Amino acid sequence: MSETRKANVPEATYFVTLTVDSWVDVFTRKELVDELLKNIRYCQENKGLELFAYVIMSNHMHFVMRRSEGLLADLLRDFKSYTAKQLLHLIATLPNESRSEWILRHFSHAGIASAQNKEFAFWKKDSHPIELYTSEVFDQKVEYIHMNPVVSGLVDRPEHYLLSSAHDDGPLVLNGYG
Repeated sequence: MSETRKANVPEATYFVTLTVDSWVDVFTRKELVDELLKNIRYCQENKGLELFAYVIMSNHMHFVMRRSEGLLADLLRDFKSYTAKQLLHLIATLPNESRSEWILRHFSHAGIASAQNKEFAFWKKDSHPIELYTSEVFDQKVEYIHMNPVVSGLVDRPEHYLLSSAHDDGPLVLNGYG
């Protein structure tokens, strides 16, 4: 990936998108969402991840985030690697995941086709980081994040979508304004 497309400015705030390979809807099971949230919280508590806005959709997620120490690009690389392994294991072992064989076969084929993966490709390679230089751009990206479930037709108002920082009881802790 080009160095200009990585979140490699220390302590900068970024708009970041993480997308499941081929937009497969994996975050439709509570257990998979819970595992994802657990890993995000771990990064917040132990890796210097600061969140200012987020939304978790069925096949992608958007964040406004920064890392207080170190490069966000390194954290994202490690997060994607670790969560891919954890989520693939859950998909393979969840008794209520009726699509597990299909999903695993898909990610296996994607992994074989990828130069970077040996076995499975869960996440798309790029996280499309955009450094947020001004408060206007910051606010625009937060609005975009919060409107994602509305535009997708899942809810009528941003604050009605639980897996979002627009929801008062959203599952992740937010930091102050970036």
